[in-house]
Amino acid sequence: MNFSHLDQLTLATWLDEQRPLALVDIRDPHSFESGHIPGSQRLDNTSVGDFIDRTAAEQPVVVVCYHGHSSQQAAGWLAGQGFREVYSLDGGFTDWQHRHPERVASGRDDEREPS
Repeated sequence: MNFSHLDQLTLATWLDEQRPLALVDIRDPHSFESGHIPGSQRLDNTSVGDFIDRTAAEQPVVVVCYHGHSSQQAAGWLAGQGFREVYSLDGGFTDWQHRHPERVASGRDDEREPS
């Protein structure tokens, strides 16, 4: 299965529209706590099994990393696990923080439950 690339503007629009999606951030815990896209949850090797178990295969999944490179590998892997609509955010969190400084949360997971 393949994934698609998602540009920053499209994600901002989807969030404005409150489009149902699972927004996962694969950066290290300290980086995530320092700043992340509101509504996102941190995903790592420990939490991925639970994420797969509780997230419907039809749920769109957007993967965020630092610069948009590592997220491509993770997005491809998630697509291979049966998720039908998986995206890698182009430019990653670094670009998001630069373009949308007002849309950055800090602290632990927002614990937004997937639909």
